[in-house]
Amino acid sequence: DGFDWIMKGDIAHITPLTTDEVSRIHFRGGSHIGISRANPTKDPKPLENIVDSLLRLNVTRLITIGGEGTMGAAANMSSEGVPVVGIPKTIDNDLSGTDACIGFATAVQVATDAIDRLHTTAESHDRLMLVEVMGRSAGWIALFSGIAGGADTILLPEKPFDLDEIASVLRRRHLTGHSFSIVVVAEGAMPAEGTMPAPEYPTDPRGDPRLGGIAYEIAPRIEALTGWETRVTVLGHVQRGGSPVAADRIVATRFGEAATELVAEGGFGQMVALQGD
Repeated sequence: DGFDWIMKGDIAHITPLTTDEVSRIHFRGGSHIGISRANPTKDPKPLENIVDSLLRLNVTRLITIGGEGTMGAAANMSSEGVPVVGIPKTIDNDLSGTDACIGFATAVQVATDAIDRLHTTAESHDRLMLVEVMGRSAGWIALFSGIAGGADTILLPEKPFDLDEIASVLRRRHLTGHSFSIVVVAEGAMPAEGTMPAPEYPTDPRGDPRLGGIAYEIAPRIEALTGWETRVTVLGHVQRGGSPVAADRIVATRFGEAATELVAEGGFGQMVALQGD
């Protein structure tokens, strides 16, 4: 369960992982050992508990597997002398220094499969379909699945959108004989200032916005601007589950091997990365 038990100093919940227990887990999605949103470095006491817990468990080296929160915590722990090596795992693919993160390829495949299926119903009913995908403030999933799935427009967090411009593109497409369109929307996409009200999201316990639903804000406006019936599909957590594709199994295995070698070399305070394959 991530840092949860060791930051509380509760080592009774810690289970040793044997070779037999982990030998086939690369076939499975999710996290075999469980995760948590617990951040042990926001105040001194949990960090002290972690150091103490690791000593009591006789854990002399720690490998952290995760995204922004996990790597940020690992960096803070490293600065306090904890021997840490990081492995990048996030479907958002938004960690600097690496071209790939575990989970990204599978999330893209799930989103691409969904877009392929939506093409069928969009064409049958002459509809404009908005497909909202995950990624938080990074547009990697939207960009890759949108290209692979043949989307007609892709809205990314990195480029604020103007609905008038999007509607103009879609109208031109329909005027050239196309009866349907697919628009892929990243959940973190934001309108250009002054074009439409920016969505307001509730926040989670860490203070981060709970993104999701921007496509529902866009849909009625796009329908009014184009005159075409518009439908929304929000893929949500379906992108995060299921069996990992071959590319993710391979990159996870390579990261695991690289992290083990880095630990053996004493290369702590670093994250393994894949650059240029």
